[in-house]
Amino acid sequence: MKQRVEAKFKEIFGTDEGAVYASPGRVNLIGEHTDYNGGFVLPGAIDKGVVLKIRPNGTDKANIYAIDMDQMVTYPVIESEKPAPGWSHYVYGVNCEMQKAGAELKGYDAVFAGDVPLGAGLSSSAALESAFAFALNDMFNCGLDKKVLVKVGQMTEHNYCGTKCGIMDQFASVFGKEGCLIKLDCSTMDYEYIPFHPKGYRVVLIDSKVKHELVDSPYNRRRESCERVVAEIAKNHPQVKLLADADFAMLEEVKGDVSQEDYMRATYVIGENSRLATTCKALQEDDYDTVGKMVFETHNGLSKLYEVSTPELDFLNELAKSVGVTGSRIMGGGFGGCTINIVKDELYDTFINEVYKQYEAKFAVKPAVYDVKISDGARKLN
Repeated sequence: MKQRVEAKFKEIFGTDEGAVYASPGRVNLIGEHTDYNGGFVLPGAIDKGVVLKIRPNGTDKANIYAIDMDQMVTYPVIESEKPAPGWSHYVYGVNCEMQKAGAELKGYDAVFAGDVPLGAGLSSSAALESAFAFALNDMFNCGLDKKVLVKVGQMTEHNYCGTKCGIMDQFASVFGKEGCLIKLDCSTMDYEYIPFHPKGYRVVLIDSKVKHELVDSPYNRRRESCERVVAEIAKNHPQVKLLADADFAMLEEVKGDVSQEDYMRATYVIGENSRLATTCKALQEDDYDTVGKMVFETHNGLSKLYEVSTPELDFLNELAKSVGVTGSRIMGGGFGGCTINIVKDELYDTFINEVYKQYEAKFAVKPAVYDVKISDGARKLN
């Protein structure tokens, strides 16, 4: 992909000048929909992402070519009218948010491509945001801290793309480390690396091919449910600012004051924080049976309490269980995308064969299979 980006850059801009950067997508082993609730998540960067070549052009305009969409976009670096193509909103937003954070940007030329499957829940948008934020920060010597770059990506989603996401996706993309997951406290941005070396297992993603679109979706309504529960709990416990600050006893106190739906959403989130803590301890002890149990429990909560699954994803989860997969769950915001599966090496071929055979027979759609490895975060390649 790097060679393809470099060749296209020379074709379009007529020069070999410029630097190459990369930023990855992510998986999240456990801790779903906890990020915007101030809880913990456990993501890792993966070996799929965005590669970008970029150089200053001496003007006040950005010229950006997206290989995968075969589109060129040009717009002023300073905030003006948002460009038309949807993908460019992520880059335009990064420009604007970096300047709000104090960065001095000038015009540039850029070409990028990605191999993060779109709509699969692997955070292709965060990979794109982080690639440009990291590259611009480095190229123009802006001096922004990496945590600021994470917030730049998050605020791009909020202010320019219409998704009120938490910080997990961008944090994993910027701070990823090969062979480690990141235990991230989303309320403080404190983090620690948890070693992840699943010997004898593979991390496998099964793409349901169900469209995954979070803008103006039930994703935002789930967030509003959690905020309503927090508001009720805070009447008696003013120290509770986010749902992660609450426990089950506090939730029970307000059960009669919130809707059944909001109560279910909060039950899932509070339980998910507990499952994540158990998972981190199990990983440190190489106890993948316990990890798998927690992952299956998370799927059940996402499906039955948070209601972000689909028939296709539930089918894949049950199929994994029937084959003997160690752990399986819907991954990402929901409403489509992938399941993440922890699969013993000796079960891999059987599992994949059954997935292809049974899923296509049931839904008349061929799923995609992605083997992923935990890799490094945003970086300069040359």
